[in-house]
Order: sequence, then C-alpha cells, then structure tokens
Amino acid sequence: MTSFDLSRRWAIVTGANTGIGQAITVGLAKAGADIVGVGRSVMTETEAEVKAAGRRFVAIAADLSEPGVAGKVIAETLEAGATPDILVNNAGIIRRADSLDFTEEDWDAVLDTNLKSVFFLCQAFAKAAIAAGRPAKIINIASLLSFQGGIRVPSYTAAKSGLAGITRLLANEWAARGINVNAIAPGYVETNNTTALRADAERNADILKRIPAGRWARPEDMAGAAVFLASPASDYIHGTILPVDGGWLAR
Repeated sequence: MTSFDLSRRWAIVTGANTGIGQAITVGLAKAGADIVGVGRSVMTETEAEVKAAGRRFVAIAADLSEPGVAGKVIAETLEAGATPDILVNNAGIIRRADSLDFTEEDWDAVLDTNLKSVFFLCQAFAKAAIAAGRPAKIINIASLLSFQGGIRVPSYTAAKSGLAGITRLLANEWAARGINVNAIAPGYVETNNTTALRADAERNADILKRIPAGRWARPEDMAGAAVFLASPASDYIHGTILPVDGGWLAR
C-alpha cells in the first residue's frame, strides 16, 4: 500500500454528476476508493467511469439546500452498506448580479447550498465517523473567492469566505479526534458555472492574462489534490486551504 492508496475506503462526493465533482469522484475511484455520489441530477456517466475503474458506486438523490437533508444522506449511506471515510463537499451554485441589484432570494439560495448544507453534512459525517471510531477526511471545495472579493457574486463570495473559516474551525475541533478537515480552492475552471465568463471575450482575456499557467483549469486538475488530501499522505495536514489555481494568487 502506498501513501496515496485509497483501497478499502468509501468516499461521499456531493455534486458528483459533472465538472469538478465528477473529476474528483473518478480520481478517488482510480486511487481505490468506492464512491457514494450525492446530487439532484442523475449520475449515470460518473457511475460508469467509477465502475470502469473497478470500484463500487452508490447514488443518493438529494437537494442539499433542504433542511435536515444532511442526516438523511449519511443514514442512506450507512443503509447502503458503505462505511464513509472521506467526505468531499463539492456541490454548489452561483448567482451573478451587481450588488446594488442582488436579491434576498439569490442570497439565501447560495448560502443555504454552499455553506449551511456543508456545515451540517460535515457534522453528520463526523458524528458517524466518531461513533464508529474511524479516522476520516473531509475536503471542502472552497474558491479563490475564499481569499478575494470577486465581482458581481456577493453571496458566492460570502459563502466561500465562510467555508474557509468553517474548514479551519472544524479542523481545530476535530483534529484530535482523528478527522482531517481541509479545503481545495480551485482557480478558474472550465465548468458550467463559468460558461458566462468564458463567453465574455473581454472578461475571458483579462482572466487569462492573470493566470501564470496561461490557461483555465480543467476539472481533472483538481483530482490529484483531492486524492492527496483524502490519503494517508496528508495525515498531519489540518485546516489548510489549498489553492489549485495555475498561480493566480501568486501573481
């Protein structure tokens, strides 16, 4: 067994149907983990890729913005015979508008999905791991906007800034209980959430000029960091927000 081997581990990944979530799911499966995929949409393609890697896949349909859903996700995971060792909180939404025009509805929708649901899923997951006496890894998907302000995404910036803080808080509370809590902060990634940015020629050019690597990230660029933070190689890493950004924050 290598330091990056995830054999005999179960990973819960939210938003596993597409983009970053799908890429991380497949990366974890290729490293040996069985997968519980959680999301509102069907995950047929992700399931096929996980099974092609020789791993098991359990699909759980859930709208993470609904109150009380976190406990149900963990309960369904255990009922399916999975023993979750890894949790990747990837599911998220984004709403764009000038701050002068931003609505309370859009604020609440993003905060409920991107921050509130993450905390309570971490809580339910940690309770199960501690009750089982099992060490565990939590990986939250933060953002460059955990460090910066951004433009026209006030609720997303608030949620991702809050997520960085929650990651550190939970690491402080749970490190001594055998649970590592860390986060990945992706840079600008080619996903559905960034379609509008990439379609804006001026904005796209401005973003590319700022990235030392000279390109947008691909979802699979996040998989290696996720495998690392899920594996024994990161056992002494707690409360870290790891940018995977092509050098954006170094610029």
